[in-house]
Amino acid sequence: MNRSAKPFLDQDAPGSTIGRRPGGPVDLPVWRELCAHRDELAATSLTELFAADPRRGTVMSAEYDGLVLDYSKNTVTEHTLDLLVRLATERGLRAGIDAMIAGDHINTTEDRAVLHTALRAPVAGALSPAGAQVSPAVHEVLDRMSDFADRVRAGRWCGATGRPIRTVVNIGIGGSDLGPAMAYRALSELADAGIEARFVSNIDGHDITRTLGDLDPETTLFVVSSKTFTTVETLTNARTARQWLLDRLDDPDAVAKHFVAVSTNAEQVAAFGIDPANMFEFWDWVGGRYSLWSAIGLSLMIAVGPGQFRELLAGAHGMDSHFRSAPFEQNLPVLLGLLGIWHRNFRGAQAYAVLPYDQRLSRLPAYLQQLDMESNGKSVDRDGDRVAVDTAPIIWGEPGTNGQHAFFQMLHQGTTPVPCDFIGVLEPAHDLREHHDLLMANLFAQTRALAFGAADDPGDRPPHRWFPGNRSTNTILLPRLTARTLGRLVALYEHKVFVQGWIWGVNSFDQWGVELGKTLATRIHDELRSDRQPGFDSSTDALIMRYRNARESNTAARTSAAQLEER
Repeated sequence: MNRSAKPFLDQDAPGSTIGRRPGGPVDLPVWRELCAHRDELAATSLTELFAADPRRGTVMSAEYDGLVLDYSKNTVTEHTLDLLVRLATERGLRAGIDAMIAGDHINTTEDRAVLHTALRAPVAGALSPAGAQVSPAVHEVLDRMSDFADRVRAGRWCGATGRPIRTVVNIGIGGSDLGPAMAYRALSELADAGIEARFVSNIDGHDITRTLGDLDPETTLFVVSSKTFTTVETLTNARTARQWLLDRLDDPDAVAKHFVAVSTNAEQVAAFGIDPANMFEFWDWVGGRYSLWSAIGLSLMIAVGPGQFRELLAGAHGMDSHFRSAPFEQNLPVLLGLLGIWHRNFRGAQAYAVLPYDQRLSRLPAYLQQLDMESNGKSVDRDGDRVAVDTAPIIWGEPGTNGQHAFFQMLHQGTTPVPCDFIGVLEPAHDLREHHDLLMANLFAQTRALAFGAADDPGDRPPHRWFPGNRSTNTILLPRLTARTLGRLVALYEHKVFVQGWIWGVNSFDQWGVELGKTLATRIHDELRSDRQPGFDSSTDALIMRYRNARESNTAARTSAAQLEER
């Protein structure tokens, strides 16, 4: 079966080619050329490719403002890249980039523009007329955020008892949590005002109870992040936090001094008890997974300071400019995206690993899971037709060197090849040079071992010590991890996702796939507290009944224990 022409799906599933109208990438002659080229390369190893070109390691690399992408350890040739660039050109990628930045409503299912690039453009440096139009509102909110963050950091904004804020708790979910949580973990050394940021997202009560367990309510500020201020998980956690605060301060007016909102729904914000003057706005053209750059980043800004937050924005804006102007052959997001398409659609890769060799980037794989899989995990194209190719791979990963002692066995010797991005930082923020030397030695060793196997020791080996090599990797190097370089890195992956979605023909900016489960959860939640027989399927009904019985038993046990205490 030719996996590039027929996805690994049932024939009546949405990804089937049955009923698909022509016009997708598989209908282009260059797609068929790539299939033929893939077959020609099937027996070619990375060892052979490197031997044929001593300069391969330097030729197959690209750099922008200190961020280096070495893609030489992929099973590709210059001809592969020429064909992939042709594919991008014939799929109208340049026009797609321009349409996104211009503010065209490329989010077709929601009839919205996609202007997260405008969130990080300088006030006089928007990349498009649409960006220039929204820029005043963007910078008005950014200035309000900066003023508020400065007041909190300087102790001029205090809690209800007059004590300064020492902890900011961000309450959100999805993009309202993953972005600022990832960035705070990466930049926490910059939290120079002595203010810690914490993050609550899961509806599981253990998340918020553990977060609040050792906090002082007098010095805690909550940032409730929800565009509509109706997100069930976020509002449930926010109400629990509000009750925790009121139980300890016994002052109904304390909510206004300990809660602020990132939202667009002033009415619901006020009903919660938050002064709408302390609501920081963002807009419907800001998708959740692209919202780090907006007011969703308020908790991060308070922790690291407005100056560092603006450095983050500047770094991302630099990558935006590079993405829009650089030739595809030297364009880092385009190269990264095209290599991913090569592995996914022509070499059958079902997964992709992101392996940051820096503990500060430990939350980056989780962030990229949402960015990539929520954006491109689609089986219908922008016209509503079934896609004819596999789309988003499974994204996963952990920091090095931890992953080496967990799942690298599979990467080296498993039956499922997984392309990997290895991310390294040349200059650490600590003085433990031996640690960093060892860390980077492991990064370079792993990419070499995956590429060439046991080439350094060609002697006789038993089968269990045979390393096949020929496992593709990219190496991404940052000069150091700063707010600016983090912005570069995150924007690189944002645009890589756009490249792939545009070529596949999917809408990378909606997420209808999350709606069905949420709707069903609302119905099932009502059933958990009722006495009637559930009306779902036999499995779901049995699980509901099991939970009801456990809930009733637990309630009875607690009541009995309370009665015994009263006696």
